Amino acid sequence: MIFENTLMEALQMETVTLTKDFVEMKMPVNAKTHQPMGFLHGGASVALAESAASIGASLNVDMSKEQIFGIEINANHIKSKRDGWVFAKAEPIHIGRTTMVWEIKIVDEHDRLVSISRCTIGIVPLATT
Repeated sequence: MIFENTLMEALQMETVTLTKDFVEMKMPVNAKTHQPMGFLHGGASVALAESAASIGASLNVDMSKEQIFGIEINANHIKSKRDGWVFAKAEPIHIGRTTMVWEIKIVDEHDRLVSISRCTIGIVPLATT
């Protein structure tokens, strides 16, 4: 995966597992991902969740003919975290012709739930110009 010059690079996200049915990514909890009070920023968690869902979606389409875009994401933040790592574990709930829905659980290094998200991805044909 090419993360150079992206939000994923800025937040130091890394891929762990990449399959059509399961994507796992990790991200450090540090100054780059903190909110002002020193805890993991909810927006960083959502960025990790959408990144995992988008990568999973891209593995389920022919990227030479289609492109994917996040349409909607929601998140419930369950547990705070000050340091260490978080892991996004994304699995598809629905894979259709024009949309996909992915569930993403973000857990800490002890497999404790930090956040849970659901992300809807749109599938759009590439423009033929």
